[in-house]
Amino acid sequence: MATTNKRKSKVQATTQEVSLRIVLIAPPAGVDFGIQQGKGNVYTTILTQRANGTNLTFDFVLSVKGQIGDERPNFLGPMSQGPVAGRFVYIDIGKLAGQADSCWQRRIKVPLAGITWNLIRKTQADKNNILEAWLPGIGKDGGPSCATVKPIDGWTCRKR
Repeated sequence: MATTNKRKSKVQATTQEVSLRIVLIAPPAGVDFGIQQGKGNVYTTILTQRANGTNLTFDFVLSVKGQIGDERPNFLGPMSQGPVAGRFVYIDIGKLAGQADSCWQRRIKVPLAGITWNLIRKTQADKNNILEAWLPGIGKDGGPSCATVKPIDGWTCRKR
């Protein structure tokens, strides 16, 4: 009886970087917004900007790990939050963004679930490409958006 050697070939998961942009559409003027770096109570807010009635843009880079056959990218690093199956980025608002005199203390949870390997490959094909998401800057109560806010048109690959 002949035996067959069925050795699984293991493809090493690689870590790479992907450029992202989040655009907040006209958040309330006078309020600070920034990307949370770190988890739990041990974090800082980076890329902080004060809204002036126009759009706010946050450009940053996340590490992503994975291999061929993975269902979804695994985003890593201090700006990536949550479990592998539900990664997201926080945008801190008002007091959480370091604005001590703000009446706002909110956070926007921006899901990364819509980012596929195809979008990552498309983005990395040209150094001028970036993954972009547009979010409403104002919530239903007239204040800054908060809680989970999904990108209006999902994540898209755009030119910088």
